[in-house]
Amino acid sequence: MRVSVIGGSTVSPELAEQARDVGRLLAERDHVVVCGGRGGVMEAVCRGASEAGGQTIGILPGEDREAANAYVETAIATGLGNARNALVVMNGDAAIAIDGGTGTLSEIALALDAGNPVAGLQTHDIDGVKHVESPQAAVEYVERALEP
Repeated sequence: MRVSVIGGSTVSPELAEQARDVGRLLAERDHVVVCGGRGGVMEAVCRGASEAGGQTIGILPGEDREAANAYVETAIATGLGNARNALVVMNGDAAIAIDGGTGTLSEIALALDAGNPVAGLQTHDIDGVKHVESPQAAVEYVERALEP
């Protein structure tokens, strides 16, 4: 399964560690990480997945694939700015939101509108988001939500 991990472009060390754990857990369970490809949560989740041997896809707002963080395996340049948020969530079967501002809020809404399950770690309080307390709980929630 592909999981879109969305969140703040700048985060506290604690949240970065949680994002890294999410990436590691997703990779260990053979899921692909899809994200916005830049810093903060995106870099941390890609780092965790990469360190665990997982696949990472970064869908970038600009036209330069080289702008991706060092842990993105497949960088996709869009030139779409924040409109690329739709592509980030459309390319995941589920989403895990960690922290975040208005960009993350838009991605949560797009994921919910698409009918994708969304787990939230210290993120926006919105109907439809399953708020969880740990990276483990986030990964387990999206897996259970997509079971046949």
